[in-house]
Amino acid sequence: MNKDYSLRVEDVKQLNALALAYMGDAVLEQAVREHLIRSGRVRPNTLHKESTKYVSAKAQASVVRVLLSEKFLTEEEEAVLRRGRNAKSGSTPKNTDVLTYKFSTAYEAVLGSLYLSGDFDRVREIIEKTITIIEEPKGETTS
Repeated sequence: MNKDYSLRVEDVKQLNALALAYMGDAVLEQAVREHLIRSGRVRPNTLHKESTKYVSAKAQASVVRVLLSEKFLTEEEEAVLRRGRNAKSGSTPKNTDVLTYKFSTAYEAVLGSLYLSGDFDRVREIIEKTITIIEEPKGETTS
């Protein structure tokens, strides 16, 4: 892509939270696919099954809870999170409850906002933390 499609931070702040979530969904999907392939999970059926552990609304909502409890997000990221959570999508989730869906949308909005603002290092940090949270054995916590 040779064209410069960069947006000013001010422009990103004005975008609809659902547009940010749309971008964040794509950013996370690409990062998860790369993570799975680089970790040796390359069979198509395995890739699809494994990727849902990271990109499902339930997984994303659980990640949000950990990020908030650990105060991992900045104040600005939490503001975007609230915007994403409160966004009116006009559709109802098919495979999850409304609250889980709202937190998932909120998480994706944060990623989309950071990505469109050009803060790729922070996107990477949040995605790496997400992968760590999801891959952490259940019942164990890090100190």
